[in-house]
Amino acid sequence: MRGLGFYYYDYTYFIYVIPALIITMIAQIRVKSAFHKYSQIATMKNLTGAQAADAVARYGGAYGVMVRCIPGELSDNYDPRSNTISLSGDVYSASTIAAVGVAAHEAGHAIQHAKDFLPNKIRTALVPITNIGSNLAIPIVIIGLILPPQYDFVVNFGIILYSLAVLFQLVTLPVEFDASRRAIKALDETGILYPDELEGAKKVLTAAAMTYLAASFAAILNLLRLLALAGNRRGRD
Repeated sequence: MRGLGFYYYDYTYFIYVIPALIITMIAQIRVKSAFHKYSQIATMKNLTGAQAADAVARYGGAYGVMVRCIPGELSDNYDPRSNTISLSGDVYSASTIAAVGVAAHEAGHAIQHAKDFLPNKIRTALVPITNIGSNLAIPIVIIGLILPPQYDFVVNFGIILYSLAVLFQLVTLPVEFDASRRAIKALDETGILYPDELEGAKKVLTAAAMTYLAASFAAILNLLRLLALAGNRRGRD
């Protein structure tokens, strides 16, 4: 069990994992703070998030998109398989700057799907592999560290799987940034939001974008940790 103890208690936890957790927490606090602030400010045109999502999607050339309400907080998403925008209750029926901004962002993903946006297609193709890799990678690496040195290939296989999850995070960045860009452009050109309201929506979406940057940074740090653990194991053999 020496390898398992090494995995959980070695110095790499403090070098890689703690900074990743701190950065992720800061990003989450920022997005929640921005969303809460602009959830208190109603838009002049009084459009709900659901109405804004529908309007932005149609303006961008994404037709037949269904908009539905789902439970949860900041659980909003777009599912290309069913061409459905799912909005949390705080977004779906609210006519605030935050609600309209978030809803328009999800509509931006619908537009990407309709326009065959290449990074979005790559990200979608990676989803099945990433789901498997992200769930199995760490357990496989732990098992490999416990096994004798001749089973180093198990550790390497786990690292390869986790690398695919990191790749997914990196591909996600241009997809999310582009969706926000399309959202802000549509909100401006359709006049759904006035200029001062648009600035608020930008702040909400910028804060949200930071969570994706933080997730990518955390994924890279975790990958570096796995590589360090594998390297240290070889150095002790």
